[in-house]
Amino acid sequence: MMTAFLFPGQGSQRSGMGGDLYQAYAAAREVFDRADDVLGFALGEMAFGLDGRINSTEYTQPALYVHSLAVLAAWGDAAPVPDMVAGHSVGEFSALAAAGAIEMEDGLRLVRLRGQLMAEAGTVRPGGMAAVLGLDDDRVQALCIDVSTAHSLVVAANFNAPGQVVVSGDSEAVHRLAERAKEAGSKRVIRLNVSGAFHSPLMADTCDEFARAVRELAIRTPHCPVYLNVTAQATMDPKEIRTNMLRQLTSPVLWAQTLQGLHADGASTFVEIGSGRVLSALARRTLGRRTSTIVAEELILAPVPDGTLRRK
Repeated sequence: MMTAFLFPGQGSQRSGMGGDLYQAYAAAREVFDRADDVLGFALGEMAFGLDGRINSTEYTQPALYVHSLAVLAAWGDAAPVPDMVAGHSVGEFSALAAAGAIEMEDGLRLVRLRGQLMAEAGTVRPGGMAAVLGLDDDRVQALCIDVSTAHSLVVAANFNAPGQVVVSGDSEAVHRLAERAKEAGSKRVIRLNVSGAFHSPLMADTCDEFARAVRELAIRTPHCPVYLNVTAQATMDPKEIRTNMLRQLTSPVLWAQTLQGLHADGASTFVEIGSGRVLSALARRTLGRRTSTIVAEELILAPVPDGTLRRK
């Protein structure tokens, strides 16, 4: 029996996330307060509030990173020890921090820069993303090739689960892909509320500055294997981690393949560490409805018998 920790990425954020956690657990407050010191602004207040900034990429990414680590800190010694970890997109940085490969503060600075650069790339070359439901991977990839041109590109960006592929690219190409997908029998095509064409070649303008930051990042051997988005393979090699941090910006997230790899390597319980339950749903969709999943934040915030929140 092996346990895999899963860390969510953009799309799992919600207004007010982390507020109950901050109030209930001193360890979570410490993580948020340390993040404020690093960033120079009140990340917690932004995440807990309802002003909409949580959905802006430059804020979303550090908020998700910090929230995941706050959940883990609040769980403390009661948490199981993971045998392996993985994170979806920016969640990969949370996974690396949780596994001891990077320091919390170093990872936060990098994630903050990543979010800023990805937001800026979306203004330089506007693009979008859409989830295509009900078509297999090969069919979606073939449609992307068919509708793309030299100046209007769309690619498969996230292989989230069987029958759920997210495409990313120039807005016009994403629109053409959506129309063709419907003609090909897609059950539904959902345009995503994002500020750019993430995990596509449109993010290439971010690479030089991000690469400089990645080169300066201290990376240690993690405590357990980390399954990388770009390869869907496990690694404990700092050099491989560093290389794929950069590749991840313009490469697809092989999430369904990652879940399959975790399961094949012995994972029987999947624990979602962070906001929401998106990854738990994807695990059950990919590996079967009877797959054992735990949503850590819901567990540690479950009411005690008198109806109040647990506090620690």
